[in-house]
Amino acid sequence: MDVTVVYIQVKPERVRDFLDAIRENHLASVREPGNLRFDILQAVDDPTRFITYMAYRDEAAASAHRDTDHYLAFRDLVADWMVEPRRNVRYVGLHPTFD
Repeated sequence: MDVTVVYIQVKPERVRDFLDAIRENHLASVREPGNLRFDILQAVDDPTRFITYMAYRDEAAASAHRDTDHYLAFRDLVADWMVEPRRNVRYVGLHPTFD
């Protein structure tokens, strides 16, 4: 399992726009072949901070996500809404296993 956790901080005046945009990205991403999870989390103590947890069956499926029209449109739309560049951290998912 290929997992990426993305740390995001959005400008306060763009939080509502970001919520709409990330929801659309989420809805399309969960339909991708090889997608296992695509979770969007918002910090309780700072509503401008988000985490995206993406799990794909393998690296090829995760890589394919980054080439989808919906991801590319989302990436370009939200680029100027960030306080700082998004930070991606990749992991190897150990459990659960998907055979």
